[in-house]
Amino acid sequence: MEEQQNPLTYEIIKAAVAGEKWATEKVIAHYDSYIEELATVKERQPDGSVRTYVDEDMKQSMILNLLVKTPDFPLKEAERIAGEE
Repeated sequence: MEEQQNPLTYEIIKAAVAGEKWATEKVIAHYDSYIEELATVKERQPDGSVRTYVDEDMKQSMILNLLVKTPDFPLKEAERIAGEE
């Protein structure tokens, strides 16, 4: 699985929240396959067949929303949970 090969560590998340480009790229890479799955659409063609494809506009919109929401990640809560483990 992609998520296991590209784990998001606390340090990566903290850097992404701080706006570090390398970290935000890792966050996007971590969620890429999931975003692609969510952006996959099926469209019935006039001949009755079904065309499956990744809607790139939808995918880019999801990535943009991820980037916009990343600074709002609750680091204090994550630190508390990490301290309990």
